Amino acid sequence: MTLRTIAPLALWTVAQLAIAATGDASCGVLAGAGAGGGAGASGASSVSAASGFALRDGEPVDFIAGGKTVPGTLHVLKDGGIYRAYWQPQGRPERYVLADAGTDAVRLIATPAQGTPATDGMPGTTLNPQQVLSCPTL
Repeated sequence: MTLRTIAPLALWTVAQLAIAATGDASCGVLAGAGAGGGAGASGASSVSAASGFALRDGEPVDFIAGGKTVPGTLHVLKDGGIYRAYWQPQGRPERYVLADAGTDAVRLIATPAQGTPATDGMPGTTLNPQQVLSCPTL
C-alpha cells in the first residue's frame, strides 16, 4: 500500500471512530408532513424524499426513523426575544425541544415548554429536513 492509499483510509477511520464515540450519527429525520410516504416506507427512500418545513406554531412535521413515520406538530414559543421550537408526536403529551446540533441537524430533548405561543406565524424561517442525532423512543 502507498501513502496515497493509507492516508485517506486513516482519515476515514478516525472520522468513523469520532462519530461512534460521540454518538453523532443520525438516527432519524424531521421533515415536512407527508414526506415519509407512510408508515411502511423504507428509511432510505423516506429520507431521500424528505422536504423542509417552516418554524411556526402548528406546523405539521413528521419524524422518520427506522422505516417508520411518526406524525407530529411543531410548537413555537417565545420567551423574551428567544424563540424555542418543540416537536410533539400526534396523540402524545410529551414535547421535545429542537436543540441545534449543527448544519441541518438537531437533537430532540424531552423538556418542559418555556415561553408563550408565538403568534402571526413567527418566526416562519424555513428549514431543510433536519437530521436527528438523539432519537426518542416512540
